[in-house]
Amino acid sequence: MSRTSRLPRSMQRAAAAGSAWLAALALGALLAACASNPAINEARYDLGLQSSQEAPGAQAAPAAPGAPGARPLLKVLAVSAPPPLDNDGILYRMNFDSQRTARYANSRWTMSPARLLTERLRTSLGAHATVLAGGDAVQAPMLKVELYEFEQVFESPTQSAGVLAARATLMQGGRVLAQRSFATRAPAPTPDAAGGVRALQAASDDFANQLGAWLSTQSFAGTP
Repeated sequence: MSRTSRLPRSMQRAAAAGSAWLAALALGALLAACASNPAINEARYDLGLQSSQEAPGAQAAPAAPGAPGARPLLKVLAVSAPPPLDNDGILYRMNFDSQRTARYANSRWTMSPARLLTERLRTSLGAHATVLAGGDAVQAPMLKVELYEFEQVFESPTQSAGVLAARATLMQGGRVLAQRSFATRAPAPTPDAAGGVRALQAASDDFANQLGAWLSTQSFAGTP
């Protein structure tokens, strides 16, 4: 017979209640530790800092319109995107599994990919033009970017890449001056959300550089 069974029933009940209370305390402490563990909290990502190659041109003070060496005015409209890319989810696609797409459960962008890319392009394109927002009253050519694809694509469980596809349209006075489609791709260093984010950062920078090079070949005036 155990020592506990020899105790009066009232003392046995008290001992059992005390054990349950201690177990509840231990469970509460464990849950609190889990809740404070950053490894299982939701992670938020953006496109990172602008590269050093883009920064000098993007940060240079613009010359007055018409002055020697002045950059042309350019309105960069907010990037448009379909509903799957107009939220903060990080998309991935399984090309090896019937083209299945999904979102990471505990990892998100700080804002939608369309908004992140809008900020990226307005900063990057400052090296080629004096960038204005779409709502500015100044008359200037407008750049419209439509984002079609922005996701981590898995070719196998261990190999993936960040893929971006978009179409750029340069307009002035209601007339299309030029239009071009872009597709960029960068390998992901790891097969997870963090690796996908790094790949999409690289794909975004590649797109911004290609877009800037394309715009530099277009002839458009600062005013219509």
